[in-house]
Amino acid sequence: MLVWILFLLCQVGAPALAQDLCQRDAPNGYKVRISLKTALGEDAYEWNQSEMFFFQATMAFAMRRHFQMETYNVDNIILCVQTSRVSFWFVVTSPDNTTMLIPKADVEKAVRMSRHRINNAFLLSDRTLEFLGIYPTLAAPVNPDTPPWLIVFGVVIGAVCAGIIALLVSSLLQKRRKEKGMTEDGQDEEDMQVKGVENGINLDGTYNRGFTDDDRFTKL
Repeated sequence: MLVWILFLLCQVGAPALAQDLCQRDAPNGYKVRISLKTALGEDAYEWNQSEMFFFQATMAFAMRRHFQMETYNVDNIILCVQTSRVSFWFVVTSPDNTTMLIPKADVEKAVRMSRHRINNAFLLSDRTLEFLGIYPTLAAPVNPDTPPWLIVFGVVIGAVCAGIIALLVSSLLQKRRKEKGMTEDGQDEEDMQVKGVENGINLDGTYNRGFTDDDRFTKL
């Protein structure tokens, strides 16, 4: 009989104790703000008690992963001050002593370590699932497969080769134009000589008497 009385007292006192541990602006608590409409639009799902339980489970997972302990459960994640616009506060209790809260710094480390997994669980991102006071973890810089200096070297070499090719093509075109011009000048000079002969004038300075009108030269 005494055991049943103690059990009932524990069941009645547990919610009151949890309420005392989890409060707005609790020293070791964090506020969570979720924007389902912003993230998913028309595909946004309803945030209900099942989703709250899922959040407790993901946080228990994050705490287990951080401390490498199998003793964290959903009962260690206490939620409070829930609003219809999907915001709430939560604290984490110690598995060894449910009246003792895990320090805020340790909770932050656990969240940071599993932030990507938590976001994926709810189809959200750092901007739509906010742990107020825990800034988003910056993504690790992507190291390219090709070193930057090699990329710059390739660009410079490519520009130099393009300049050399352009210079060679330009020189070749100028040479062809010059040869074509000399050929045209020679053809013009030959044509002038032919016309001069036909008109009785030799372009080398010799007068062709066969085309003169002077009787002295045409008289037989």
